[in-house]
Amino acid sequence: MLYNNIESNKDDFNDIIETAYELTDEEEIYYFFDEIQIIDGWEHFARRMADQKKHVYITGSNAKMLSIEMEKVLGGRYLSKMIMPFSLSEAFDYKKIPHDEKAMFTTSKVAKMRKGCQEYITSGGFPEAQLLINKREYIKSVYEKVLLGDIIEREKVNNKMAIRLMIKKIAETVMHEISYNTLAGNIKATGIRTSTDTMIDYVSYAENAYLLFRNRNFVSKFAQKESLPRFYFYDNGLMALFLIDKQSILLENAVAVYLRRRYGEEVYYYKSKQTGIDIDFYLPEENCAIQVAYSLEEAEDREIKSLISFAEKNAEIGRLIIVTNEEERTITKNDRTIEVIPAFKFLM
Repeated sequence: MLYNNIESNKDDFNDIIETAYELTDEEEIYYFFDEIQIIDGWEHFARRMADQKKHVYITGSNAKMLSIEMEKVLGGRYLSKMIMPFSLSEAFDYKKIPHDEKAMFTTSKVAKMRKGCQEYITSGGFPEAQLLINKREYIKSVYEKVLLGDIIEREKVNNKMAIRLMIKKIAETVMHEISYNTLAGNIKATGIRTSTDTMIDYVSYAENAYLLFRNRNFVSKFAQKESLPRFYFYDNGLMALFLIDKQSILLENAVAVYLRRRYGEEVYYYKSKQTGIDIDFYLPEENCAIQVAYSLEEAEDREIKSLISFAEKNAEIGRLIIVTNEEERTITKNDRTIEVIPAFKFLM
């Protein structure tokens, strides 16, 4: 039973249950509530339904529905599931772009997949934006009202300019590690007062709101792992709001999101000052190292050298990959094979 009415109050929940039993004789009734947090006291109803072992699905889009808030009001009476924006495959399904194995051998369909992938890398995976002509305006509205607005409201952020500048700076430094001290220094340079501790707080707010996530350096000690991460955005469309003509950054962010979806927090970067090795993504569970290069025209020697050096110093590494915008081939060097995979194939 679907119910979404902002004019309602908590007393109406009982009417919903009564109506449900009037409409069906089924014992097992499934209830779906969207934006239920708008109604004060919803959590008492939700807890009661959970105690009665009813099937209740609750969705929401603002700060009151963050997992840490749900834990406070519902305790252990719920299972949460994060719904990320569309993956590339889901975006293709939504747009009815064929992308099965058979389509890979059809020139016209491959061309559509390449074009669709470029749109996805530039505009991201928000479902509502997929068929819009002006995707940017919609995504900007989501950022301002749903994400940033809720962060500021929920956390009672007074220094709004500082958090805006911090998020912009993080977007500009995707692909590189950045410290909280550096973030604070960059913002102070604009004349806005802030501190390192404030940056730590603001980053945690953005992570809790599923705006940002971090990858840690696999070879760092614990303190440095936490204080010198590489940040990425959960959606390319959001990050693109802060960038102009930065396709290489957007490509790496798209790869990061794909890996986050598949491997959760078990995705790292690998950077060693001692060896000079710098690997964009390392998957210990898969014994796989991945570099991202928009084009190998100028970066081939550098990317190959990093991967080969990494593999030679880590005997368990079984797969080496370079994700590019369009190039596809196999490179063999020092008895090692490197797969060069175009983005539209890798992201699927």
